[in-house]
Amino acid sequence: MTTLAVAPGVGTLLREWRDRRRISQLELALRADSSARHISFIETGRSRPSQEMVLRLADHLEVPVRERNALLIAAGYAPYYPESALDSPAMETLRAGLERLLKGYDPFPAVVVDGRYDIIAANEGISALLDGVAPHLLEPPLNAMRITLHPEGLAPRIRNLREWRGHLLEQMERQLALLRSAPLNAVYEEVSAYPLPENGGEEMAADGEHAPFALPMMIEHGGQVLSFISTIATFNTPMDVTVSELAIETFLPANARTAAFLHGSRGTAAG
Repeated sequence: MTTLAVAPGVGTLLREWRDRRRISQLELALRADSSARHISFIETGRSRPSQEMVLRLADHLEVPVRERNALLIAAGYAPYYPESALDSPAMETLRAGLERLLKGYDPFPAVVVDGRYDIIAANEGISALLDGVAPHLLEPPLNAMRITLHPEGLAPRIRNLREWRGHLLEQMERQLALLRSAPLNAVYEEVSAYPLPENGGEEMAADGEHAPFALPMMIEHGGQVLSFISTIATFNTPMDVTVSELAIETFLPANARTAAFLHGSRGTAAG
């Protein structure tokens, strides 16, 4: 006898999101201009919420855009947010804006990644990090996590790999706690299983330099250790699934020596 899995209803999904946010029914009701009784009826399936109510509750629960569509489908409605291909004409302005941003950040490294950390675009400055990476890791689709943590990627040159690896895996774990993404989970399972190098990735820069304000990534390049602080930017109030999952990661020099090296590299390349 075959047992078919039954997809959870919108009430069950909303209750899961409310539990994740640690918000009571009363608090959610006050935020959404509703009543605790109505929220209870929705969660138990005794009341079917309107499309507007689903979107309002999702907004107050800070549900990711892709998951908002899932809530609407579970409630019997069509998805509200489109999912546009990045190469579509509708995305032309976005693509041009991203290209200008990346170019403007040169000579410092910067990339744009999607929801599974595949690299969508990058600037010239990223070449300072990719030196020595195995060719098969640079074949499309390039994945930022795979390139960074793979034994044939950046990992052997990252002087504080244990710390940096822990930071990246925790970042992915936080995302997976909020978004049921099979592709992202597959990447996480792969990269978290990569072995550490023989030295355990514990060696630090010879001069002990450490940015006092954030964890740096310290990587060997050109006979010296470059130190970077990573920053991530996303789009405010995205109205498209694809755009909602894009992130712009920039690498800010953590010390004057790294900044001078990158500026010098640009001058050499220009010459």
